[in-house]
Amino acid sequence: MNADPADQRRLLDLSELDARIRRAQNAKAHPPQAARVQALLAQRTALVQELSSRAGVRDGLRTELSRIESDVAVVDARSARDAQRLAASSNAKEVQGFESEMVSLARRKSDLEDAELDVMERLEVAEAAVAEQEAIVASTNEEGARLSAEAKQAVADATRDLETAQRDRAAVAGGIAADLVALYDRLAVRGNAAGHLHRGTCEACRMVLSGTDMNKLRQAAPDLVVNCPECGAILVRTEESGL
Repeated sequence: MNADPADQRRLLDLSELDARIRRAQNAKAHPPQAARVQALLAQRTALVQELSSRAGVRDGLRTELSRIESDVAVVDARSARDAQRLAASSNAKEVQGFESEMVSLARRKSDLEDAELDVMERLEVAEAAVAEQEAIVASTNEEGARLSAEAKQAVADATRDLETAQRDRAAVAGGIAADLVALYDRLAVRGNAAGHLHRGTCEACRMVLSGTDMNKLRQAAPDLVVNCPECGAILVRTEESGL
């Protein structure tokens, strides 16, 4: 195939735009924050489960404390009632019975108060553990929200870059002979379709051409479309090609 050397040089612009398009497509599909966001989502599940477990322990202690406080109230009520009956009674046997029950109630209240103190101490530890886990969950949520927002912005930026590059490509391709663009597009399906021959090196595959290949290129007409013997990309020859 023959093509205007100026059109062949424009293929380098087309190749650069295609590279920009690929980068933008990759950035759009895979924002840099995505992996961390996914990790945080998995981490948050485990953190919330742990929070639920700690909250269950705290709530159980609260229930136990409430039960003990209720028992203490019952003991106090019975003690008050027995004290009233004791004050009103003149029967020695009744007095002895009331006094004995009041001693038992005092012992019961002491035991309840000891249990209450123990539960209160454990509840304080449990509430601190819940607060600690809540702070970790909140921090994880905050980081996740921030990274999600950054990822959305990255996708929006990549989308804008992609649309710009696609418009620029269409404009550049429109100024190149259609048959040359068609050849370029066929080659682009498998990789780099065009590369600058710079000082004997194909910049599409970074391979240095042999002396024999360089001699063949020197003999080729300027408008002849030539391909890299290594990668098959269209070789764009310029004053810097080393021919």
